Amino acid sequence: MRLRTPMPEWPEATKWLNSDPISRDDLVGGKPTLIHFWSVSCGLCKEAMPSVNEFREEYKDHLNVVAVHMPRSEKDLDVETIEQVAKEHDITQPIYVDNQHALTDAFDNQYVPAYYVFDDEGNLRHFQAGGGGMKMLRKRVNRVLGIHQK
Repeated sequence: MRLRTPMPEWPEATKWLNSDPISRDDLVGGKPTLIHFWSVSCGLCKEAMPSVNEFREEYKDHLNVVAVHMPRSEKDLDVETIEQVAKEHDITQPIYVDNQHALTDAFDNQYVPAYYVFDDEGNLRHFQAGGGGMKMLRKRVNRVLGIHQK
């Protein structure tokens, strides 16, 4: 996805964890949104999870946070395993289980972990992939929220 591109529509998930189904319309028009792609087989995702969870808690009143589980292999398709890993890593935000890669393809995403920040109008304002870079993510989210930091 290119910057300023509108958030795509959300195809039906394999399953939603921690939430009833959420649509694009539920996320646009209220507050900015962070979409976080991860996978149970991704070591970097698990290492980054405490930072993502801290982020989720710190910004919970100002930011929608949704996790998308993107399987990278046949072994990643087991929903029970996804639920178990989500519990182990305290992923309490809504999780879109994307076993068919429907949302992954809509986002044209190829990476885990990957982070997409959309403004309250639903336009992409920041994308990054990889395990590090939480400082940059924080900076971009603060910019979208209109919070100035030194």
